[in-house]
Amino acid sequence: MSEKKSLGEALFVDIESNAYLNELHEKILYNYALKLFQLEKKKSPKEFELKDALRFADLLSKSTHPTRSDIHKMWAQELIILLNEINSDNPLVKLYAGSVFSSTGNHQGLQLINSEYENINTFEKIFAQFRNDYLTIPAAPEMKFFNAQKEAYDHLSDPCFSYSGPTSMGKSFIMRMFIKNEIMHGSQKNYALIVPTKALINEVRAKVIKDLENNLENCNYRVVTAASDIALEEEHNFILVLTPERLLYLLISKPDLQVDYLFIDEAHKLSGKNSRGPFYYKVVDMLLQREQKPHFIFASPNIPNPQVYLRLMNDIIENDDESKLATTYSPVVQVKFLMDFIKGSIDIYNERTNKTIHIANVGKGIDKLNKMLLLFEGKNLRLPPEQRSQTIVYYNGRTKAIAAARDFADSPGVNDKNDPELDSLSRDIMQEVHGDYYLAGMIKKGVAYHIGYLPASIRTRIEELFQKGNITTMFCTSTLLEGVNLPADNLFITDNKIFRRKMNPVDFRNLIGRVGRISYNLYGNVFFVSEDKSVAAESFIDMLQAPVPEQELSITTNPDVLKKVEKKYIAEILKTGSSEIPRRRDDQSDESYVMMRKFGLILLRDIMEERDSLVHREFADFLTVEDEVSIREKFKESPTLPDDDINTSVDQTKKLIIAIKQGLTYPPCNGSFVYADVIEFFNKLSDIFDWPIYEKSTLGSESKRKWYAVILCQWMEGSGLSYIMKRAIEYHKNHPDNFRVSAYQPPTTYNDRSKEHRNVVFADTLEVIENVILFSISNYFLRFSNEYKKVHDVTEFDNNWYEYVEFGTTNPLTILLQRNGFSRESATYIRNHKEEYVVHDGSGGELKLKSSLLTCGNTSVMTEAANIKFNVPGLFLEEDA
Repeated sequence: MSEKKSLGEALFVDIESNAYLNELHEKILYNYALKLFQLEKKKSPKEFELKDALRFADLLSKSTHPTRSDIHKMWAQELIILLNEINSDNPLVKLYAGSVFSSTGNHQGLQLINSEYENINTFEKIFAQFRNDYLTIPAAPEMKFFNAQKEAYDHLSDPCFSYSGPTSMGKSFIMRMFIKNEIMHGSQKNYALIVPTKALINEVRAKVIKDLENNLENCNYRVVTAASDIALEEEHNFILVLTPERLLYLLISKPDLQVDYLFIDEAHKLSGKNSRGPFYYKVVDMLLQREQKPHFIFASPNIPNPQVYLRLMNDIIENDDESKLATTYSPVVQVKFLMDFIKGSIDIYNERTNKTIHIANVGKGIDKLNKMLLLFEGKNLRLPPEQRSQTIVYYNGRTKAIAAARDFADSPGVNDKNDPELDSLSRDIMQEVHGDYYLAGMIKKGVAYHIGYLPASIRTRIEELFQKGNITTMFCTSTLLEGVNLPADNLFITDNKIFRRKMNPVDFRNLIGRVGRISYNLYGNVFFVSEDKSVAAESFIDMLQAPVPEQELSITTNPDVLKKVEKKYIAEILKTGSSEIPRRRDDQSDESYVMMRKFGLILLRDIMEERDSLVHREFADFLTVEDEVSIREKFKESPTLPDDDINTSVDQTKKLIIAIKQGLTYPPCNGSFVYADVIEFFNKLSDIFDWPIYEKSTLGSESKRKWYAVILCQWMEGSGLSYIMKRAIEYHKNHPDNFRVSAYQPPTTYNDRSKEHRNVVFADTLEVIENVILFSISNYFLRFSNEYKKVHDVTEFDNNWYEYVEFGTTNPLTILLQRNGFSRESATYIRNHKEEYVVHDGSGGELKLKSSLLTCGNTSVMTEAANIKFNVPGLFLEEDA
């Protein structure tokens, strides 16, 4: 006897194969493409029955199919959005659009489409009101959740929960609204929001402060972004916005700090080959060891099996349906095009049939991407500002992105916009970085690149001006994948790689999801560009057709991530009583090696503490009970035991302690640093920490250490970036040999008359500050300072270079301002205008600033001060009117 089907299943089971619906869809796609490329006068749009298309969209939006309803609803949205673009003045389209968005629960879409639709019959009205109330966001009643958001939100109070959805789902927004609601209802807890990069910390902190504003003071909460924040020394509850590395050091330095909720955004970092992945495993396990465990919430993009991350919990059944949610519903639509300049054709991709529809041949005058971008910019110039589109162009490397940005900005027709905000930012970049920095010139034309480290204030302003529409074209590298929220209408993807590594399906879908953001628009265009034979159009089609596979944890034995032979290699080293884990093979990549070694250090600590962690369990096949007893006995004989800091191992720490006991200290400084002293200290640390083994491509190179020392001295002295750039250029003038313009070109001789060479120095210097000074050197100096305190039995000491690196200065006032939340650049500005804005500088007690700082005229300082006034309300004096 056949199983009974529900009405919804019977009605919608064959709708995707309906020939007439598919014919209508193809015609709508084709006509939309003609309008987008302004080809309607050259090619005739295909005729179709509009009312039929509208009825199909309305029907699909009401799908109740048990497994395909999300797909049907997204198809309905795609049809109605494209119909609205083709027939923007048609009131009937607007009316149907209201019905579609109402049925899909897309209230933001309903507002953006500006429809006058109202439910017709009494039952629909009652149901609509019920759903409206149900989806209302408790902490922001003027806003509504999508169904999938609401479903996830209702699970955030569970002991653990893992959810995934498209990039446009607003996963971090759900977390923030949950935290806001808890705080507004009197909760006195500590919440940790973990983000993948330091650059995202500022963005998320600003959003959290904006969410809560005066509630921070009224409910005694502070937003904290580093273990050095002064708020941690006071009696408050906290919202911690940290990278996993920063959370680790906070847990080590303040072991008694209670964490009630741990939200891990971008949880897919727990999968795949990722040198920073072990930090996630470490902090989760440290918190699991606590008697009062936090709630663990994992959020990831496009993962079909988010429950895999619950394996980190010791007492959770992975297939528990209540603890996971994987949704495919997206409130926005991405229309995909293939732009093949090799064959000279433009096609639109139909995701329902997985086939392309030919739109047009590319004329000889438009044989490169740059010329296509100029067409889009020309179209913008003919439109009023509010109708102009914004474009992001993805390249797989820094050199390519900068070169393409220059090529575009220097093209005829791309002129200065005479925009006061862009001109002001340009002047600030010239002043804070360098007058020859390419970015300073092109920003005046509304063109920018976004490729990694920039001063926080400048980076934030670039992102804000792109969001506002002042900047219309942005060239990016993989920084775009790290959660940076830039609302683009068009995304051009020029490669299927991230640097030299082929994108995996998660990265690919995450990248596509960066266009079309429901806070700003209903849809976005994605253009897959083939300009040379290395990136064929067919490779993009293959990636579009490849589903995101089920993910595995990085610690799981996997020939593409952590190999069986690597696990055995680690186990054999630990069995000998050594914690020194060198590369297994000379050709092992840095990413693979760092990940393997850090997992080895986590394993050793877990063995010593007899912890039943996931990492420990995953090595069970390679270590017997007797092996582990032997390892514990061998390491217990050492005066230095393994600890939770996975940046250094026992062998390194042991040598460090001996050196400190024998008199090693930071070299003396009197506000300035002697280059020769820094080099000598570096060389000693290189021997202690075995940099030639563990930092082979950076600090392990003697010639690179000399270069890093130049930047480090200026950084710790508090020099502005512009001065650091001058010194960097001076260094290369004196050491011109083996200069690399890019990783793809052989070394050459530095030519100071070349603006390109100087810009390579600028980019390299910014990268060194981000990845070497503020990450590697900072971590080593932190270890040195902590061991120095233990050996000398002190809690603080003068001349602490870790502080000087972390804050980029030796000046106490600048440090104190940063500990209260100001960036290095803003803190320096305030110090330089101390007489105008500082009432008490902290030397005799508390720090007090004048409220006139909020109107000081410096855009970045005013923005930061406004946020800090909410987060550290006692910092500002209430001045008489």
